Amino acid sequence: QVQLAESGGGLAQAGGSLRVSCAASGRTSSMYHMGWFRQAPGKEREFVADITWSSGTTYYTESVKGRFIISRDHAKNTVHLQMNSLKPEDTAVYYCAAARSASGPYNDWGQGTQVTVSS
Repeated sequence: QVQLAESGGGLAQAGGSLRVSCAASGRTSSMYHMGWFRQAPGKEREFVADITWSSGTTYYTESVKGRFIISRDHAKNTVHLQMNSLKPEDTAVYYCAAARSASGPYNDWGQGTQVTVSS
């Protein structure tokens, strides 16, 4: 399996920026997509963005388009989520996940990193 470790969470003011990162180890050759999800207090986990590992194609949920950028570093088996123009609604635990096929589930998950945006 793939082991994922998130980092970079913290506290930001509304309108500010943070970058969260996810370092993958283990069977990294099996990764097809890497994605970011988030879970706010009292809410279900939701999809934020993902990137196709080979091509670099990205996809974003509507609420973060134009504000967040997902990127990858093949050499370091790392994905990043640059979060700009942060809003209090972005406050959540952010999770990194990996999928093994184009349409398969996200099988491997990190522990999450807290992002808090103050108003």
